[in-house]
Amino acid sequence: MRHRRIGELMTREVVSVSGDAPFKELARVLTHHRVTAVPVVDGAGRVMGVVSEGDLLRKAADHGAVPGDRPPVPELEAWERAKAEGTRAEELMSAPAVCARADWTVVEAARLMEVQGVKRLVVVDAEDRPVGVVSRRDLLAVFLRGDEDIRREIVDDVLGATLRLDRADCTVEVRDGRVELAGRLPYRGMVPAVERMCAMVDGVVSVSTTRLGYETDDTPGRHGTDDTPGRHGTDDTPGRHGTAAGGSGR
Repeated sequence: MRHRRIGELMTREVVSVSGDAPFKELARVLTHHRVTAVPVVDGAGRVMGVVSEGDLLRKAADHGAVPGDRPPVPELEAWERAKAEGTRAEELMSAPAVCARADWTVVEAARLMEVQGVKRLVVVDAEDRPVGVVSRRDLLAVFLRGDEDIRREIVDDVLGATLRLDRADCTVEVRDGRVELAGRLPYRGMVPAVERMCAMVDGVVSVSTTRLGYETDDTPGRHGTDDTPGRHGTDDTPGRHGTAAGGSGR
């Protein structure tokens, strides 16, 4: 099982600007290249920060008003006011830049975007020089994987190579990224583990184990095989423990 790496999804054509780039040049760069943000680099090409449309629009929103018109935006904090009054990239940029590495997984990049509240990440090399940009839209590309591709990875990598299960023990159906598992596993404790591992496969939307049973209940407090009716093997009766009901989404 292999998560897709950022290097496979990122846009490699990186448009960057120098720290002394003036406001109007920044507006031209964003408009001409049809991008919403650009990294700001120093003399050695290392990323110092990022200038976005939002950074430029802050100046427009706080622009000095003419007599009788509404005053500049009053809610801006001191640092926002300083940026609004800036005229060069190094004064307008958001710093430090939120960056990623090309060998990061989609999961790592998505988590960083969520924590930092950003829509894109500058991808840098070991010298902190930009080599690409990855956006939320790029990360969503993993959900465009075909159902058969997802099913093959679950069968070959998760159930086969990792868990060493016989293909006859567990069948896998995938429709629109929704995975449904059926069959019988050796132990009850394997059911949630299989569910979690399948949910981690790129492109999976949800996992259902309602049709997945087990041979032996190895959960804490039980010793060996429990012969109590309805607790051993697959039991289709509602509320019984033989069928491990559950499901998870990504």
